[in-house]
Amino acid sequence: MPICKTNRETIISESIHLFKVHGYYSTTMADIGKSCGLIKGSIYHHFKSKEDLALECLIYIHKLFEEDIFSIAYKEELSSLVKLELFTESVENYFLNSEGGCLLGNFALEISNNIPSLKNEIISYFDHWEEALYEILKSKLGEKQAKTTAKQCIASTQGSIMMMRLYDSPQIFQEQNKKIANILT
Repeated sequence: MPICKTNRETIISESIHLFKVHGYYSTTMADIGKSCGLIKGSIYHHFKSKEDLALECLIYIHKLFEEDIFSIAYKEELSSLVKLELFTESVENYFLNSEGGCLLGNFALEISNNIPSLKNEIISYFDHWEEALYEILKSKLGEKQAKTTAKQCIASTQGSIMMMRLYDSPQIFQEQNKKIANILT
């Protein structure tokens, strides 16, 4: 394979895919280099370590969700019902068009107790997801019930993503996501 120049974003994108499909510990820097058309050592020009690269991958996805999904919750011109519909539709589009499940969910199970910097980013991501859902739900459910329901929605979403991947059945995730979309109806 020819060696080529690759930028940080390409390395992050390829790493996200590999980490999602194979996990943190089973993905080597050599695997990432090969996927990017680089020799392993070239990645270290962009990232000081595998942990640093993994953290950048988590931050990248977190930012993507903040901009494309979580932000829906704060659009004042939309009703709670429309916000929830758009929110769940966006979550579904992301996970159905992304092989390997949820990187942050996968990493939460695989490495969160071993690498504190990654655990902190994963917690931040799920906290922001919860805050966004809470924002959508609170006007209809009240503050206490909205908080509880937001946590349950995230747990059921993550569980259905895992089951979708295990059984190779998008319907499992779609059915659960539809239940979340209908909470306010």
